[in-house]
Amino acid sequence: MARKVEIYDTTLRDGSQLEGISLTVDDKLRIAEQLDWLGVDYIEAGWPGANPKDDEVFRRAASELKLEVSTLVAFGSTRRPAGRVDSDETLRHLVEAGTSAVCIVGKCWDYHVTETLGTTLDEGVAMVGESVAYLRAQGLEVLFDAEHFFDGYKRNPEFSLRVLEAAAIQGASRLVLCDTNGGTLPHEVEGMVSEVVDYFAPDKNGVSGLGVAVHFHDDAGTGVANALAGVRAGAVQVQGTINGYGERTGNCNLVSIIPNLTLKMGIETIPADRLERLTPVAHHVAELVNMALFAQAPYVGESAFAHKAGLHTSAIAKRADAYEHINPKTVGNGTRFVVSELAGKSTVLLKAQELGIELDGPQVHDVVDTLKRMEHEGFHFEVADASLELLLRRASGWEQNYFSVESFRVVTDDVVATTNSKSAVSTEATIRLSVGSDRRIATAEGNGPVNAIDTALRRALGDDFAALEGVHLTDYKVRVLDTGQGTGAVTRVLIDSSDGTRTWTTIGVSENIIEASWQALYDSLVFALVRYDLRTEPDGR
Repeated sequence: MARKVEIYDTTLRDGSQLEGISLTVDDKLRIAEQLDWLGVDYIEAGWPGANPKDDEVFRRAASELKLEVSTLVAFGSTRRPAGRVDSDETLRHLVEAGTSAVCIVGKCWDYHVTETLGTTLDEGVAMVGESVAYLRAQGLEVLFDAEHFFDGYKRNPEFSLRVLEAAAIQGASRLVLCDTNGGTLPHEVEGMVSEVVDYFAPDKNGVSGLGVAVHFHDDAGTGVANALAGVRAGAVQVQGTINGYGERTGNCNLVSIIPNLTLKMGIETIPADRLERLTPVAHHVAELVNMALFAQAPYVGESAFAHKAGLHTSAIAKRADAYEHINPKTVGNGTRFVVSELAGKSTVLLKAQELGIELDGPQVHDVVDTLKRMEHEGFHFEVADASLELLLRRASGWEQNYFSVESFRVVTDDVVATTNSKSAVSTEATIRLSVGSDRRIATAEGNGPVNAIDTALRRALGDDFAALEGVHLTDYKVRVLDTGQGTGAVTRVLIDSSDGTRTWTTIGVSENIIEASWQALYDSLVFALVRYDLRTEPDGR
């Protein structure tokens, strides 16, 4: 039977300490649902008593969270120096949180006990042992987070082991070795974890059910590697966060650790039939924390299995595993073929096949030439999926017949108000187009050229295209190319659009920023109409 390593997620506590993340109670509950759906063993939901938000999380979790796989954990600390466990507020809040398991943190570095807590080493050990004993007496599973363990063990291993012993003897189920400063390297981790695992082996201390766990931060960029080293040395649990969120540079990333352990090291983590949920969960959590997922994130990133070089795509066309270390579907991701000026015929052909577009040899050759020419002019199709698809469709002989544009004009006026003499900028766009044989003219104001053109175009199209009602611009980016040309430089415009279920990107390039914006806007709306037609075709594409 394969060895099992528990996955302990602390996204809701440690992960939320990342600069820029502010989770609501609803956010935390929705993330917890995702973590349970993924199948992690423990979900650390927060620190009861620390703030009203975490108190509400535990209060609502009792009735609103229906966990199938995961165990909810409340986090806190040991009793205070020279205090009593039966009157300690932190311990009381942990008991009242209503979870079956708690995780408490205690100092495992003598320097922090004497300098930060300002107490003796004996008292530091007693704080841990008495706190674990009290919580165990309340019928709770107790995991002990040994804060600063690795730094402390390097300097005074005798004291660090005394702290761990105190927790173990009083019934802690897991001794969690924490690299709180995040500066330990993998070879150090493997050696120290191995020594602790050996020290607390059942045949030596007689404590059954005890296991060593690891908790790493990524300050040295080795968080994932450290976790794998800790497991190699005998750790039975890894604590980390989804997408590596966490204070400073983040915690070790469970999204990389889980497949590395399961697929590379043959170690059981989450249920095998849930591994394919890894990518959707990573993206869902990224949406809930309102931070775009890094495209190059291992296993789950949009570019994790994207291939751009012609040599790679040509090989993959023959053997799918030629340039991919795993089957992307295993983790819920997929292969993508990125088309750019580096693309060869095989890349273009594979991309067309992926989109269901039929291209013959001459057409593929023309697309390759067109791509090289346009990317030399400043286009960048690997980040503009929708514009690329339209280019490939046009190469196949397709033409959009939804509407034809005759001309458009944009006027910007600097209007001086009569009351306070402050100027205001007014932008107006007029567009002439035809829908079939019906010629139309529409004018609209906007808060800028792109908004004015978009509004005028939609007004001219009227009610003929219901598919555009839910389409809206979500992002607008401008980059100046060849900055040495000053105001005469070529500009590249990228527009992200969404219909509520899918997001796509279009591109425009011109020395005139309004023309570049128009190109991207035009492609965006045409693409929306194409996708709508494909969805309503009988084959259901």
